[in-house]
Amino acid sequence: MSDDGVSRRRFLAGGAGLAGAAVAGCSGGSSAGTSTGAGGTVTLGVLEDQSGNFALVGSPKHKASLLAIEEINNDGGIMGNEIEYHDPDPQSDNQRYQELTRRMIQQHDVDALWAGYSSATREAIRPIIDQNDQLYFYTTQYEGGVCDKNVFAVGPTARQQLGAVLPYLVEEYGPKIYTIAADYNFGQLSADWVKVLADENDAEVVDEEFIPLSNSQFGSTINNIQDADPDFVMSMLVGANHTSFYEQKASAGLEIPIGTSTAMAQGYEHLRLDPPAMANIYAGVNYMEEIPTERNTRDGGFVDRYYEMWPDAPYLNEEAENNYFSVYMYKKAVEQAGTFEQPEVKEALESGITYEAPEAPEGESIALDGATHHVDHHMWVMRADDQHNVEALDDGVIEEQFLSNTVGCDLTEEDEETQYTPQDYFEEAG
Repeated sequence: MSDDGVSRRRFLAGGAGLAGAAVAGCSGGSSAGTSTGAGGTVTLGVLEDQSGNFALVGSPKHKASLLAIEEINNDGGIMGNEIEYHDPDPQSDNQRYQELTRRMIQQHDVDALWAGYSSATREAIRPIIDQNDQLYFYTTQYEGGVCDKNVFAVGPTARQQLGAVLPYLVEEYGPKIYTIAADYNFGQLSADWVKVLADENDAEVVDEEFIPLSNSQFGSTINNIQDADPDFVMSMLVGANHTSFYEQKASAGLEIPIGTSTAMAQGYEHLRLDPPAMANIYAGVNYMEEIPTERNTRDGGFVDRYYEMWPDAPYLNEEAENNYFSVYMYKKAVEQAGTFEQPEVKEALESGITYEAPEAPEGESIALDGATHHVDHHMWVMRADDQHNVEALDDGVIEEQFLSNTVGCDLTEEDEETQYTPQDYFEEAG
C-alpha cells in the first residue's frame, strides 16, 4: 500500500497494526452484479487519484472509502449484501476519468459512484453521469452551486468554508483582503465568494491573482502582496505545485495572516513542510485530523480506525472524512428505501439523511439537505502556529445557503443539471 512518500511516524508517535480482515472488493475485476436480497452483492465505484498531481489529496479519499466499505462488510453489509467495489486509478487525468466513469456505468453497472478531487474533473464527468442518471457522490470541498438531480456534492461549499474563516479574520485583523487562487473554475468562483463575503462583512478585496496549476514560483506574487499591504490574504491554491507558495512566503519574511479553504486540511502542509512555512495560516474546514471531537480522537475513534487499516498513511484529510460518511449515508438511504434501485435511493437521500460524522461534536449529527443534495456541515476555524501546532479557534454549523436561499434549488420538486455561480446573483462577483 502506498505511503504517499511520507511516513506518518515522522510526525506522530505511536502506530497501529494492520486490520485483521481484508477489504472485500477488486480493482477493475468483473462485477458480480447487484442483488436486493440478502446474500448478494452491491457494487460501488471508487475513482480517486492514487497517482498524479492530485494523489496527495486523492489517496486519503480512496483509503477512507475502503475503510467504510470494510466496516460495513464486517457488520453484515447493506441489507445482508456484501459491498463489492471497483477502484482503478484515474491518475489525476480527466480523460481517463471519463473513460473509467463510462466503464463503471456501462461494464460494472455500479449502484453508486464516488469520483474525483478537482472541480474540473467533476465537470468533465458530469455529462456522463447525467446521460446515464448515475447516482454520484462528489466529496471534495468546492466552489458550490451544483444543482443536479444525480449529484450529491457532500463536501462543504466555498460559502461554508470561507464563511467560517473570512469573518473571523476581518474581526481579528481588519478589512483589507488580497486573494490568490488557482486559475480554474474552483479558484475563480471561490475568489468571487471572497468578494461576496467581504461585502457582507464590511471588508474589501484590494487585489486578486489567479495562479496556473503548473506554477511553482511565487516571487512576483509575494512582492505584489507586500506592495498591496493587505490586512490578510485569502488563499485558494491547490495541488502539489502551489505548495511552494507557503515555503517561499516564509523565506521572504512574509508574516501576514492567511485564510484558506484548501491548505492544511487537504494536503497537510503543516506536517509536510518545515516550520514556519504554515505559521499564522487559518483554515475554514469541516474536518482535519486534529479537530477535537470525541468521535474523532477517542481510543477506537475515526483516526485510530483509519491508521489501524492504513498504518503508513501520512494524513487523514478533509475529503477522506467526506468519502467515509457519505458511504454510510448511502447505506442508510438503501436501508430506508429497501432497495438498491437508484431512483428510490436518491429519493431516500432527499428525505434528509443524517449521520454522526467525526466532524460533529458528541450528541450532534450532520444533515444532508435533500432539496440541494448538499450537507449542512459543522465547520471549524483551525490555526497553525510558528511550530505548526494546530488548534481549533471557532466552530459551529453552517448550512448550505447559496442554492437553498439564493437560487431556490429544490431537486425534490424539479430535476436540474445546472451549476449556478455567484456572478449570476451578486453584483460584487461580476
